[in-house]
Amino acid sequence: MGAIYLYWFISAFKIKRSSHIYWGNSILFRLAILVVVISMFHLTNFKHNPLKYSALDIHIYAVRIIGVCLFILGLALAVWARVHIGRNWGEPMSQKIKPDLITSGPYHFIRHPIYTGILTAGLGTALNINLDWVLVVIVAGVYFIYSATQEEKYMTQQFPEAYPEYKKKTKMLVPYIL
Repeated sequence: MGAIYLYWFISAFKIKRSSHIYWGNSILFRLAILVVVISMFHLTNFKHNPLKYSALDIHIYAVRIIGVCLFILGLALAVWARVHIGRNWGEPMSQKIKPDLITSGPYHFIRHPIYTGILTAGLGTALNINLDWVLVVIVAGVYFIYSATQEEKYMTQQFPEAYPEYKKKTKMLVPYIL
């Protein structure tokens, strides 16, 4: 897991420069996600905390196995998408100078596979540990849908003919569904 974080961090230095990042539009979503995640981690470290012995703990072995599988699949999708997009990757809602429209690899099936991978891994974590973690996935999902919507407006401006065609052939986050 540490190797994935290290790859993500190091490869961030090799991306194309951004012409604009929407810090103001997304700061509330970022803060909300940060507060929820930090709160969840903080609560799990208390000796007598509401999450440690919650009724929402997962005790069914088959559900935990499904959770682990979803985590691995989500992580693999996010990494595959990150590697495939290469230098075009950036922070959510950032605008690249001279971007390329990537429509192959995982982007052939969904327009935002990194978001999908992270959400899938988060759902897998919730199914493996505690259903309280679904709150984190929901908050992240709201943020990712907002980010994806903003990014798609920018991509439509950058590729006025190609991007609308690409949108017709793919779904935003879940193949054939959403």
